Amino acid sequence: MTGAREEILTRLRTALGREDGTTTRPGIVPSTGKPVDLDAEVPRAYLREGSLARPAVLAQLVDRLVDYKAWVAEAPAADVPRIVAERLEQADSVVVPPGLEAVVVSQLPDGVRINVDAAEAQDGAVADGDVESEAADRFASAERRIHTIDELDETSAVITASRVSVAQTGTIMLDGDTDCGRRMITLVPDHHVCLVPESTVVELVPEAVALIDLTRPVTMISGPSATSDIELQRVEGVHGPRQLDVIIITDR
Repeated sequence: MTGAREEILTRLRTALGREDGTTTRPGIVPSTGKPVDLDAEVPRAYLREGSLARPAVLAQLVDRLVDYKAWVAEAPAADVPRIVAERLEQADSVVVPPGLEAVVVSQLPDGVRINVDAAEAQDGAVADGDVESEAADRFASAERRIHTIDELDETSAVITASRVSVAQTGTIMLDGDTDCGRRMITLVPDHHVCLVPESTVVELVPEAVALIDLTRPVTMISGPSATSDIELQRVEGVHGPRQLDVIIITDR
């Protein structure tokens, strides 16, 4: 056992480029000791642009999401508040990021408590000109604070926007901005309603990577949380919401 341990450690030290194995020197390629060529061109021989027509791209995204057991609707922006209210009719409470448009929650039943996950000083997208004042007031008066895991666990659902979606893999990307919210609020509640503007749907992953800021905390969602690790039995809700509703907004 000792001999195997020493062999493994020796290989690690060699890979790190230092005899003592502590770290790799900045700007040095591990194991070679040669400087990193920052101007070297990175080969990108993989497919970087899709070839499907626009209707086919959208159809592919819907197909993938449905196959992953997500609920999907395609509708204009004017219908989004009604659909959200229908999907959350039985909810007790919802949490929303501060940048979500107030109109999205404008038709939620009166019994559904709205919580805004934000520091008190953080301003949200409260009122647009076409939002009824009652809906805007309801959004503005909602409790605004950072929610704990336990509080989110007791919350029925979360509503967020999204930044970009990939049709080929059925993946929706959130970037943690004010309309997408903190990663925690999208992982703890059991039901996630996600808004996907049609204009943000691309065919391939490289196209999405080119559009999203990868320095932000990107969350990638491909259907409801599920795993089949144990005896190939599907278990939902292990690493995130067990129910995912996707509303593709056709005129945005």
